[in-house]
Amino acid sequence: MRLATALLLTGVMSNSQVLAAEDQDMQLRGEAALEAWAFPTDGAQGQASENVAARLSINLWKTFNEGRDTLSITPLARIDGTDNSRSHVDLREAAWVHAAEKLELRVGIRQVFWGVTEGTHLVDIINQTDAVESLDGEQKLGQPMLNLSLEHGTSLLDFYVLTGSRERTFPGVDGRLRLPLVIDKNLTRYESSHENRHIDLAARWQITADKVRIGISGFSGTAREPELQAVIDPARVSYAPGGVPVGFQPGYQPVFASYYPVVQQTGLDLQVTQGDLLWKAETVQRHGYARTYHASNTGMEYTQVGAFGTTLDVGWLAEYLHDSRGEMSTSAFEHDVLLGWRIAFNNIASSEILASMIVDDHTGETLLSLEGAHRLGENLRIALEMRHFSHTPSPQSTFDFLIQPDLVHKLRPLADDDFIRIEATLFF
Repeated sequence: MRLATALLLTGVMSNSQVLAAEDQDMQLRGEAALEAWAFPTDGAQGQASENVAARLSINLWKTFNEGRDTLSITPLARIDGTDNSRSHVDLREAAWVHAAEKLELRVGIRQVFWGVTEGTHLVDIINQTDAVESLDGEQKLGQPMLNLSLEHGTSLLDFYVLTGSRERTFPGVDGRLRLPLVIDKNLTRYESSHENRHIDLAARWQITADKVRIGISGFSGTAREPELQAVIDPARVSYAPGGVPVGFQPGYQPVFASYYPVVQQTGLDLQVTQGDLLWKAETVQRHGYARTYHASNTGMEYTQVGAFGTTLDVGWLAEYLHDSRGEMSTSAFEHDVLLGWRIAFNNIASSEILASMIVDDHTGETLLSLEGAHRLGENLRIALEMRHFSHTPSPQSTFDFLIQPDLVHKLRPLADDDFIRIEATLFF
């Protein structure tokens, strides 16, 4: 992967040299953010009940060659006051895009988003999830790629050559919103003999007709979601008389090792517009993990424009999330209902609120979420995020989690991780 990535970046930098020779006037935008977290209790593994972090993101871009070429570079850096694993630097984008009639060629590190639903993004498999940035999985790491996009009438066909894959980020031993075991990056394994240098292939065909947009996608390569395999030292296990294991020796904690299999995925995303009503669906079938399974997320969003005789736009969301693996699913949402409300205040401050609840229709286990944002002038935005885990038992000890895993209550490890997060972002 390093060689392929180096070649891609060499191409990007070569174009930047041409750009520099042609015109030194580039455009720059940035974000500097400070966030504070508060949890009502210490974590199940003794983590702190509060935290602060800072983030800096810069987007540098230039269009040249009479608008046919664009160079874009977007680095991101985060410093976390508690969790060292959350402090990281990533190149979200470093890409050159060439546009011609009916086609675009994109080379470098980029981010690609597929999907239409709110609860989960099943078809979205190009980029690796940056799991230390957000609980919802919407933050992604940059992915080295070659992408050819062809336009024909109302359809768009994209081909991707993905030069290697990236490991998922996870919270560290002092991080919140994690499983009882931390993930040891030194133990990562791959099914492919090329490990993270395996060349992945993907394609997507989007058809846009009157009030209908359909996306049909395919992917073959290293999975972005790893299997987590427990690594236990038998010599550090405590036994009762008779040889029955009862716990771990003081000071010892087993770890998880990530295993990335090779998978094949076919996906469908659909959006149908009927006035103020949107019908949405995502469904995938994936072969890998020594099995074939399918998952889907279907629902609707109805928007009341000028709701209740005010200037508010209120969106009503309802979705059903299903995973054929049931209790063996690695997702927390294998048979769940999502209800949500999206409120746009349509004011100068661009105030907005998104409230939702995801309920397991078998157990009643519930994730309540509230997100809001409000601008203070042109360059400052205040954002609020709240999460509450309800109707789920208290977290298990590490030993019980391994010996008697609770496959029914998927949110159980996070039962003590309700939180409020406030973020102030300065745009420049």
